[in-house]
Amino acid sequence: MVDRNPWLTFFSHAVMLLGVAIVAFPLYLALVASTHQAAAIVQSPMPLLPGAHMWENYRDALVGSGKLGSTTNVLHMMWVSFVVAITITVGKIAISLLSAFAIVYFRFPFKMLCFWAIFITLMLPVEVRILPTYKVVADLGLLNSYAGLSLPLIASATATFLFRQFFLTVPDELVEAARIDGAGPMRFFIDILVPLSRTSIAALFVIQFIYGWNQYLWPLLMTTSEDMYPVVIGIKRMLAGGEAAVDWNIVMATAILAMLPPTLVVILMQKWFVKGLVDTEK
Repeated sequence: MVDRNPWLTFFSHAVMLLGVAIVAFPLYLALVASTHQAAAIVQSPMPLLPGAHMWENYRDALVGSGKLGSTTNVLHMMWVSFVVAITITVGKIAISLLSAFAIVYFRFPFKMLCFWAIFITLMLPVEVRILPTYKVVADLGLLNSYAGLSLPLIASATATFLFRQFFLTVPDELVEAARIDGAGPMRFFIDILVPLSRTSIAALFVIQFIYGWNQYLWPLLMTTSEDMYPVVIGIKRMLAGGEAAVDWNIVMATAILAMLPPTLVVILMQKWFVKGLVDTEK
């Protein structure tokens, strides 16, 4: 039994609330800024209470109003980001499941060498190999396309390692029972391994969706057409350079809208996400 010190409890909760306040205050400022006109935001001091132009600003951001510095609108940008994030997420999970399945359950020459070759790619993120990757994608004619935005980011050594570690914990008796029942490799994979891995899949889905949604550097190189801008690039394009005025109310409204899909994914899959992380540790 651990004795609870009231002062220690108070101190720990105070530290936690302080951390939440530090993280949440910039978000609150962005939300407040998205409800005012641009002139009110740039004045000193900036208003700290919500204004009366929320619906107008969010409407202008979603459907476009000529204020975005772009011929497209945020709704289309969010659609591009969603398609790219879902493609990257599903592709990473599918490829990682199959590669981990092959490494654990099949015998072939240089199996461990293949595994370590996959694992070593953790030291070669997209930022390191971005020039040759761009050259390959450009030669294949995939610039300004969903395939070009998604395919180079699909492979994941981390997910392969996670599924490999989980598959190693599956009892050999389960494999033998499936073999006695006449189940082939893919039947065993689809009917047994994939359902057993659903919590790990859920945890990876949350992580990889946020990873795909927040991509900036690769789409910045890949896209020259405004129709293929993801929302993160769109926010950057709204920040006009030079002496042009920035509509900060529209920019902040766009930033709030851009945070909604990842936030919804985390909230809706929070239970599975935590369970997947806990099960993985076991």
